[in-house]
Amino acid sequence: MNPPKTCSPRPAPTVVAVHGAALVLAGLGLGWTLWHGVTEPRTALAFGVLVTVGELVRRSAILPGEREPAPLGAAGALAYALLGQSAGRPAEHGVLQTVAVVVAAVLVGAVPQLARGHGPARDHLARRVLTVGFAAVCFQPFVAPGAWGTWVGEGPWYALLLLLLLMLTALCDAVLAALLLHARTRHPYGPLLRDELRALMGIGSAVCATGAVMALGVAVAGLWALPVFCVPLLLTQLSFRRYAAVRTTYGQTIASLARATEIAGYTRHGHAHRVAELSRAVGRELGLSGAELTVLEHAALMHDIGQLSLVDPVPDGATALLPVAEQRRIALLGGAVVRQTGVPSAVAVVVERQADPYREQPLPARIVRAVNAYDDLTGARTSAPSGASGPLSALERLRLGTGHDYQPEVVESLARVLSRGGLTPGRAG
Repeated sequence: MNPPKTCSPRPAPTVVAVHGAALVLAGLGLGWTLWHGVTEPRTALAFGVLVTVGELVRRSAILPGEREPAPLGAAGALAYALLGQSAGRPAEHGVLQTVAVVVAAVLVGAVPQLARGHGPARDHLARRVLTVGFAAVCFQPFVAPGAWGTWVGEGPWYALLLLLLLMLTALCDAVLAALLLHARTRHPYGPLLRDELRALMGIGSAVCATGAVMALGVAVAGLWALPVFCVPLLLTQLSFRRYAAVRTTYGQTIASLARATEIAGYTRHGHAHRVAELSRAVGRELGLSGAELTVLEHAALMHDIGQLSLVDPVPDGATALLPVAEQRRIALLGGAVVRQTGVPSAVAVVVERQADPYREQPLPARIVRAVNAYDDLTGARTSAPSGASGPLSALERLRLGTGHDYQPEVVESLARVLSRGGLTPGRAG
């Protein structure tokens, strides 16, 4: 599930700057290559075809924790940037031609994807251009004729150089990805960067390793090494697709359980979905990332499942308006149900403890309790005067309850998310 849309209508200056830099670099590469011609056209064609094929088999959906939808294309682009030799002969394609070949290949490979509505995002294209340019700029001085190239040679120093450049390039890509996401969503930069770095431990590490092995293989065996070293990464991508199917089914199961209370008439339509979306946004605001956000989202989806034990539904499903003892009973019953579903026990703990005093709760439970109360207060039909059950009144009631029921930091984070145009639970759906 994606977080609520919190971006402004106009692109942030950071996004414009990154896209502008990528566009300028791509323009320079294409212009220089068209003016001077293509050096070593067979090599350029081989790597261009590889990147194009990688774009053609890109994933239309990305797994949580993964950031690279076209791993084969990324590995091919990285290998071309780090190519120092081809079958024992020095490579002379240069930085600008590297950028030009990658840009042209990505655009050609994106045409069928765009026709199906699954083309690469502009952020992804900008990152690809800038990271490939960064890798080529850092690598070329070390393999060019002269002092640096002589010093590096072809021994262990060359392998260490490739390893260092792979690490720096991966770090550059993670920094850019987190920067763009921060500019669009205004979520804290630190957790976003941590998510990107964590994603490198997945298929990102396979992309870097395959790119380096391709470059070394072509240097020794020539262009015939490319199809050989593509196979492991293609198999890895196939495994990730199967894993994605399992994760999709898992998420659909949780979503179906969450809708059980709506279908039975215990909660309002879309309540669980709204609470989950807004809880995820607040969690990011408070610095949660990765698996923590997944636990928070799943707990928010199933936080009301204990209401199925009630003989008579709560009016509007607003558990926040019930006595504390009744809230705790429903929460404990819900946790018992969640434990039978096979989800991680951390999810059940959040559901069980959502009605406890906030000082005794883990942070995800504090978030779920505050967001659930906000949705209940903005959507419940009460005898309050007109407007008294609106978003501002709901936030004010949450602030009045910060002495015992709601953590002040969670309530203020919720207010910040809403002020940026976040989901207004009580009026959505």
